[in-house]
Amino acid sequence: MNEARSSEMPIAGAMSDRGAVQWGAVSTLWWREIVRFLRQRSRITGAVAQPLVFWLLLGGGINASFRAPGSLDSGNYMAYFFPGVIAMVLLFTAIFATIAVVEDRHGGFLQGVLVAPVSRLSIVLGQAFGCTTLAVVQGLLFLATAPLVGFSLGAAPLALALAVMILIAFALANLGLIIAWRMESTQGFHAIMNLLLLPMWILSGAFFPASGAMSWLRWIMAVNPLTYGVAALRRAFYIGAPLPPEVAQLPGLPLSLAVTAVFAVAMFAIAVRTVQRSE
Repeated sequence: MNEARSSEMPIAGAMSDRGAVQWGAVSTLWWREIVRFLRQRSRITGAVAQPLVFWLLLGGGINASFRAPGSLDSGNYMAYFFPGVIAMVLLFTAIFATIAVVEDRHGGFLQGVLVAPVSRLSIVLGQAFGCTTLAVVQGLLFLATAPLVGFSLGAAPLALALAVMILIAFALANLGLIIAWRMESTQGFHAIMNLLLLPMWILSGAFFPASGAMSWLRWIMAVNPLTYGVAALRRAFYIGAPLPPEVAQLPGLPLSLAVTAVFAVAMFAIAVRTVQRSE
């Protein structure tokens, strides 16, 4: 019996060591993304300035002529566009961070990671965590300007908004990895982004409400998974407050959270599969 126990101990120790190696790889890849971002000052400046410029220029230009469906008042576009800009920050940050995969392939780093004794799941998880962290931090920086449009975020709305941002950023980071792992050049990545990802953001309800769009656009917006992430983010700002007409007609919060979570899990599973096939 003692011999059986002694034989089990090396097995348990080996499993523990393998687990430590896998999580070590995840944390290393995560930290590498953070360090790379902090060393590029232009990215830091763009992370703060770009969403503000986008929000002020587009929001300020459309504000006076915008009228939400079911409302007689105009001039609330700055508040309507605010969650959309957060979604844009999450999209652009997560996607642009995954461009590094293409650069790592040409630099030889990616080949070194693939031959290391770590699982493909750990590789994807580390890169996705890094991209998600960068996206969420930049989203929170912009979220600090919420009082400028009348959003007074308490603990519950802030916690819900943060959870939704993490789900959206993780889903988009994995979507970016799926695309980047198939690309041989950054030019090809940018082409796919302009063809697929930018329309995905525009047709998520971030830029205009679905009720005012043509019928065929409403169908596209209904099947766009990002639509439900943006809807959940909008509803988070009105926890415990009356819903304006443009928010009341959005998908419900439970449905929006469920679709966003499924979107995140599905993108992660496809990203892992894509990395495995790349061998």
